[in-house]
Amino acid sequence: MRVRKVPDAEIKIFNHPLVIKDSQQYREAHYKLFQNQNPIHLEIGMGKGGFILQKAIENPHLNFIGLEKDASILYRALAKISPEIKNVRFILADANKITEIFDDEISVLYLNFSDPWPKNRHHQRRLTNLTFLKKYQLILKKKAVIIFKTDNKSFFDYSLEQFTIGGFKVIEKSLNLHQKQITQIMTEYEKKFHQKKLPIYYLKLSVN
Repeated sequence: MRVRKVPDAEIKIFNHPLVIKDSQQYREAHYKLFQNQNPIHLEIGMGKGGFILQKAIENPHLNFIGLEKDASILYRALAKISPEIKNVRFILADANKITEIFDDEISVLYLNFSDPWPKNRHHQRRLTNLTFLKKYQLILKKKAVIIFKTDNKSFFDYSLEQFTIGGFKVIEKSLNLHQKQITQIMTEYEKKFHQKKLPIYYLKLSVN
């Protein structure tokens, strides 16, 4: 989906109090930003921010970080988020750089409706490609959990295979997450798919 660019978005973003200006300086110590030792949950590709914001509001005992590579998207997300919320922060960065930013400190990782990159020559860009899974193993704590959702069955099958090869254990799996009852906070995309009665494919995995 093409996103209209916001002029000087990066400059505007870094003036926001919830944006981590130099994330690499907090590597292994992002808890200092929150001034507590609560578990840190990370969403890669947070989009408009609705999911992570609601998670933060409903779980004040947890810390949340949203990572987004597009400055214009992050700017629009920040526009609707109150700086008074104490347990959420944001980083403008590409997912390829996560091992430069984090190290053995993430308790839960959310991969919500990541770009499926359907062309074979682009599979290495998928956030569930084995290359990325190796990076996740470096930033996730022991007994950490990955939550994965997609509306794309082919991407789901591919991701399940990659997670298995990568040594992750499937805790929960669903081929139609909201078939019976909605029990989870939904992303913006997820709400649209649910309204159209499209299946949501879901995995909950642990680090072995």
